[in-house]
Amino acid sequence: MAGSGYKDYFQVLGVDRSVDADGIKRAFRKLARQYHPDVNPGDASAEARFKEISEAYEVLSDADKRKRYEQFGQYWNQAGGMGGGAPGMDVDFGRYGNFDDFINDLLGRFGGPGGSPGFQGGGFPGGGFPRGAQASRSPVNLDAEAAVGVSFTEAYRGGERTLSVNNERVQVRIPAGVKNGSRLRLKGKGNLQPGTGRRGDLYLNLSIKPHAIWRLDGDQLRADLPVSFDELALGGMVTVMTPDGEAQVSIPPGTPPGRSLRLKNKGWPLKAGRGDLLLTLTLELPTAWSAEEQQLLEQLRVQRSANPRHDWLRSAAL
Repeated sequence: MAGSGYKDYFQVLGVDRSVDADGIKRAFRKLARQYHPDVNPGDASAEARFKEISEAYEVLSDADKRKRYEQFGQYWNQAGGMGGGAPGMDVDFGRYGNFDDFINDLLGRFGGPGGSPGFQGGGFPGGGFPRGAQASRSPVNLDAEAAVGVSFTEAYRGGERTLSVNNERVQVRIPAGVKNGSRLRLKGKGNLQPGTGRRGDLYLNLSIKPHAIWRLDGDQLRADLPVSFDELALGGMVTVMTPDGEAQVSIPPGTPPGRSLRLKNKGWPLKAGRGDLLLTLTLELPTAWSAEEQQLLEQLRVQRSANPRHDWLRSAAL
């Protein structure tokens, strides 16, 4: 914004004339966030206001310019031998990954800490590249990747995680039902290119930690279900645990170990709903038998009508 008359830059930023450099910076940050074109798309008055506060910050943040401005008022620029008014603000907002990148880069170019080494001369907008000119740069891949381990429960239920990325704390939402090797994209959280404010994306490669009971097989959630000898032989209702809590499952009489029972819509979260839960029956024998149990087993041995090795003996003969 190049004005023809006197502009009270202190009034533009809403600060007292005795304000220090830190106060000027704080005022600029607050107003820049309020009137930034990305926050006010298509609002010409907001864009004009943004350029005005940027011009005010350019002058007041520079100790020499501020001194001349306070001494000579609207003629401060001519008093320094520079000639002409302050140049217009032409900013390519599209090259910044997010608003904070832009503000940090802008503060640096106007003389604040963290200046952009890619620019030369008196800083933007008074120096740097001429209008319309661009520095010659080779294409740079600014994307970054990181491996993140999540618990089985986090993968199943989803949740929020806070990660430290480039000295910045970032909230990450883990969708319910992610699988091992799933990839999450955090836009504008990758590597920062010095001098341009451009920033790539960050890709998180998820690895699911094993669970003591549950395991994921494709879209199927599986688990081994320990059962007793009599439950397999006689059948009956048994209490099992699912991710949703306890449930009752019927075991048919004479079910062999290794058979799987399917619980519909009790498994892993999928885009189309819930997958199935498969419980594989495993025979769990006690490490010790009571006297009564041993007596019953002796009776069973006497009364047993089938030889479990009948087919095996016939097939094993050479």
